[in-house]
Amino acid sequence: MDSPALLLLNKPFRVLTQFTSEDGKATLRDFVHAPGMRPAGRLDYDSEGLVLLTNSGPLQTKLADPRWKQEKTYLVQVEGEITDDALARLRRGVQLNDGMTLPAAAERMDEPESLWPRDPPIRFRKAIPTNWLKLTIREGRNRQVRRMTAAVNLPTLRLIRWSVGPWTLQGLAPGESRAVDAIEIATFMKPASGRTNTHPRRRR
Repeated sequence: MDSPALLLLNKPFRVLTQFTSEDGKATLRDFVHAPGMRPAGRLDYDSEGLVLLTNSGPLQTKLADPRWKQEKTYLVQVEGEITDDALARLRRGVQLNDGMTLPAAAERMDEPESLWPRDPPIRFRKAIPTNWLKLTIREGRNRQVRRMTAAVNLPTLRLIRWSVGPWTLQGLAPGESRAVDAIEIATFMKPASGRTNTHPRRRR
């Protein structure tokens, strides 16, 4: 059996988080050669940032299964002013059409330094300001961050996933990837209790 491998990729805008496409859209295959590896979780076609690829079922489960509640941090450019009330609602959890979200870590931030330009660029409306929000969640619902910001009247213009668990985009330009050291993977997979089982117990 192959040793667990993990690859970090900065997925560009308008790229599918899969290796095949039936309609000519760009896919991960255009940026990485990773036979036997699969994405651990998804990132929307119109979102950018960190995608993790692995050949390990247990590693994929710990990264993507909602039971593990791995933290995922997003840098979000939104339309409008970020009010204290909006931040408070995100921190408490907001009601979506598929239920209440878990509380999120939410804070205003300056535009990220050394941020690459998006192609095509954001369409700005002169009369409406844009601002940046840092949002950390522990769920993975479909288009969750966009729906959360819309629920507090802050439409998302640009969405960049900065981190998943202990790994970040640091040092990766769009389309670039790097392999994770085996020691990092082993440390991540090691149970805190010392047991070798990598799956959390289900409550009965």
